[in-house]
Amino acid sequence: MSLSTLKKRKVDSENRQFNNEWTEKYAFIAVDANPVCLICNECLAVSKEYNLRRHFNTTHAKFNTTFPPGSAARKQKISGLTLCYEQRRRILFRACTDQERATAASLRVAWILGKKKKPFTDSETVKECMLASIEEVVTDEKTRKSVIDSIRQIPISDTSNIRRVESLASDVFETLMDKLRKAEVMSLAVDESTDNSDVAQLCLYVRFYDGACFHEDLLGLIPLEGQTTGEILFAKISAFFEENNLDLARINMLVTDGAPSMVGRDQGLAARMAAVAPQMRSLHCLIHQSLLCAKLSGELKETMDSVMAIINFIRCTSSLQHRLFRKLLADMSAEYKDLLIHNDIRWLSKGNALKRFCELKEEILVFLQSSKLKKAGKFLSLMGNNEFNATVCFLSDVFYHLNQLNMELQGRDKTVFELVEKLRAFQRKLSLFSADLCPEKMLHFPTLRKSGLQITEVMSGFIDSLKNNFATRFDDFSISNFALKGKELVPSLDESFLQLELIDIQSSDDLQQSLQQAGYEKFWTHVVSQEKFPHSRGLALFLLTMFGSTYTCESSFSHMNAIKTHNRISLTDQNLQHCLRIALSTYTPDFTALAKCLIQFQYRQIRKIK
Repeated sequence: MSLSTLKKRKVDSENRQFNNEWTEKYAFIAVDANPVCLICNECLAVSKEYNLRRHFNTTHAKFNTTFPPGSAARKQKISGLTLCYEQRRRILFRACTDQERATAASLRVAWILGKKKKPFTDSETVKECMLASIEEVVTDEKTRKSVIDSIRQIPISDTSNIRRVESLASDVFETLMDKLRKAEVMSLAVDESTDNSDVAQLCLYVRFYDGACFHEDLLGLIPLEGQTTGEILFAKISAFFEENNLDLARINMLVTDGAPSMVGRDQGLAARMAAVAPQMRSLHCLIHQSLLCAKLSGELKETMDSVMAIINFIRCTSSLQHRLFRKLLADMSAEYKDLLIHNDIRWLSKGNALKRFCELKEEILVFLQSSKLKKAGKFLSLMGNNEFNATVCFLSDVFYHLNQLNMELQGRDKTVFELVEKLRAFQRKLSLFSADLCPEKMLHFPTLRKSGLQITEVMSGFIDSLKNNFATRFDDFSISNFALKGKELVPSLDESFLQLELIDIQSSDDLQQSLQQAGYEKFWTHVVSQEKFPHSRGLALFLLTMFGSTYTCESSFSHMNAIKTHNRISLTDQNLQHCLRIALSTYTPDFTALAKCLIQFQYRQIRKIK
């Protein structure tokens, strides 16, 4: 047999153990299964007598002469060296423990500041506040000095805070990746927006089931340079998935805001992703669709534009005019201090602006009468028109109900089931509103009823238009019939067994009661048995993984702009993503374990330099 075919010996498999006789013989002790020289503190890799003897004879040859083997002096010297080593080790361990605690404390401070979206520089302010509080609260001088010294050891400067945020965000991201790689399917919410420094940011949010519960987490915030076409968006997402070892084919739902670059039939993001993920379905955000149903036109749009023109005249003509109006509100003891400006980007602003306008109508009239500007006279005559006032009151009532729907659709961890239920309920309410819009009732139009003004055909027509728009967009969106949709969504599903399981579930009073009490998620994850109902449970988990809206992305953009506004230092794209990941994370790291890892990494880096 040639030497090249001989297997190398593996030291770990030889189970070499330290012999206690070697301590007196070669001045070595065992530390964590490795022999350490008591004279020079060098650590050897293998507990082998030949290695210890060679080190002793070549490095400490004079030791035998000074302290002969078997002599009392040698035993006393070895005992002293051992005691000295143990003392140094305890001191070092105590120092490491103190450093770990200080690092863990700095990680906690960075985490809290990140959660609150506070700037990096606030960490030093936090330290000053802690020191000032201890000086006032702790009366015992010895204890106060000990606590203050410990706090001063905490590294929480702005630069340290940046590094801590990076470590925390990396830990959160790695934890998310570990769970996501094990998930069978995932849903993706994608939206693109421009931050307050005109950088286009692509936000990716993911929803998945990890075997115990559902998670919604920020997957990534990807900066975009130049154009934001469907091709570019797809390339960015594909590169992100490939870089993090994620499978695009596991995506079962893609939810977007309905922009052409997202939903284009041939070149859009949804079409490109469907080519690599055959089981994937795409959905236009249900919240966006509900807003499109209430789009104004004709006379109603003119009325809305006129209301916004009056508000802008009062608030935006000059700072002096705005101050005078607010002073008038204070003098008249008005309920509110100012009017609200409408912004199309903000979902609730139209309804809130109309409501505030109606509630401050008398004050607005007084202000317009006192104004000497020409526009004030024009707006004053407009507000004296009964038809205009009736339409404004009607719009205020209608958009109040639409805002209530919008609030019910918003929020994290809202399943697509819940969103569809809310939309179906609102469709039924629209039928009620239509019947209620008559002079004898108007129970659901309190502002219009209080004004005593007449109902117009435009108002009835708008309610009918809302009913038709909601029916067109949402009547075909049905997920309640599992038997019909199951095979289409999950081709591998056995439809015959699914139908039988659904009958058993629908016939069980206990399960029906549990569904009402627990809700969709807990019912299918904790109540329904996997062994008894594998097909229906599997399909339900598949559907519950799906996003119903891009609310999480929209919310992320608000957090993103807040972070960029609060941080006075310049943030890189990576810093921004780290801060946003911490602010939105549903997972809390183990600060103590992370502190130990950071210190061990620092020690390794120091050894490399040496």
